[in-house]
Amino acid sequence: MSAGLVQAAYIVAALFFIMSLAGLSKQESARNGNYYGIAGMTIALIATIFSPDAQGFAWIIVAMVIGAAIGIFYAKKVEMTEMPELVAILHSFVGLAAVLVGYNSYIDPPAIPNIETLAEAEVHAHHVIHLVEVFLGVFIGAVTFTGSIVAFGKLRGVISSSPLSIPHKHKWNLAAVVVSTLLMIYFVKADGSMFALLVMTAIALVFGYHLVASIGGADMPVVVSMLNSYSGWAAAAAGFMLSNDLLIVTGALVGSSGAILSYIMCKAMNRSFISVIAGGFGQEVVISSDEEQGEHRETSAEEVAEMLKNSKSVIITPGYGMAVAQAQYPVHEITEKLRAQGVEVRFGIHPVAGRLPGHMNVLLAEAKVPYDIVLEMDELNDDFGDTDTVLVIGANDTVNPAALEDPNSPIAGMPVLEVWNAQNVIVFKRSMNTGYAGVQNPLFFKENTSMLFGDAKDSVDAISKAL
Repeated sequence: MSAGLVQAAYIVAALFFIMSLAGLSKQESARNGNYYGIAGMTIALIATIFSPDAQGFAWIIVAMVIGAAIGIFYAKKVEMTEMPELVAILHSFVGLAAVLVGYNSYIDPPAIPNIETLAEAEVHAHHVIHLVEVFLGVFIGAVTFTGSIVAFGKLRGVISSSPLSIPHKHKWNLAAVVVSTLLMIYFVKADGSMFALLVMTAIALVFGYHLVASIGGADMPVVVSMLNSYSGWAAAAAGFMLSNDLLIVTGALVGSSGAILSYIMCKAMNRSFISVIAGGFGQEVVISSDEEQGEHRETSAEEVAEMLKNSKSVIITPGYGMAVAQAQYPVHEITEKLRAQGVEVRFGIHPVAGRLPGHMNVLLAEAKVPYDIVLEMDELNDDFGDTDTVLVIGANDTVNPAALEDPNSPIAGMPVLEVWNAQNVIVFKRSMNTGYAGVQNPLFFKENTSMLFGDAKDSVDAISKAL
């Protein structure tokens, strides 16, 4: 395949990637968006494998077969509830790849095209630019690698969701950036010092770990989105080192879209974008208890079913607990039964419900819940005052009135679903334990709230039978 044909294929692949992002922006076109992405990646792989610069064809095929086998195995095995951890660990692979590409490109620099026609100053400029690309690529990749592993551990429950807090942590972060910058200057002036590259890599690995470990559980959806952006910039850096235009474009698309999504989510959580990416600046989590909150009231599935029968308007607000219990299917059954009886049923989705952007929307779509009754928080918040019954299934922090009422709360100022304005609120929980952010919820102790304890799927099944 000629070089011109390869570039043409890269342009087509880039267009498919842009169409993929556009398709994924809406539920109705998301399936086509995935198909566009698959088509773009297929074209990119074929063009790269058969390009004039490709070497070791057999090794490439072996690597692809092994990678595809592992990918298919885990794609079939991973539950939808485990998708956030899978995304986080995939980001770590991108970061590690950027580090390896950086070291490889440092040890075996790519040939400068048309070097015979260039002046000595131009050759030197090419060399300096390449050294900067290597240094930045390794730095971004190393931060993404360890940061993503910590995010995976927190989402998996292997690492505590509480933020790591060490004395002067932000000064340490700043020192890491300053020292790395000085090392880059030395790296370039020393014409590529391996010592400087190794020291920076060690600093970046620790920096990535500390950056994400310092962020609390309440901000983890933003962290996953932020790491998605980091992985994109790492891929773009690898593209510069490999002189691969498509990798640069693709990395920039992922990096910029991830950054935009992170910013949108920070606005939805009333968080400072800079503070979150800087390691949760100023966010101190204080775990509260229920001692001063009062008494909670318990209810039964039969009582909830009777309440739903007598309701004209019902809103369901799902959270990660629904995902863990796999309760979305019986929830869909309840929805259909109530709608058949003339009850208006809608779903209220908080921007950071679950552990991944859009997590709840995907789960509900998987259960065949109609798109038109799944609404965003801003579309629904004013309607809770006219709602008879709200079912809070596995949600906690996203329906916590402390966000609006307690200025000392770790989630203070975060916009939440104002479910307590409804006539009746039913909260599905396993126990009275705090949510992922470690914050107790005053909603559980309000007069119009009743607690339905147990596995969410079993509880919803019981309600469905009673209906």
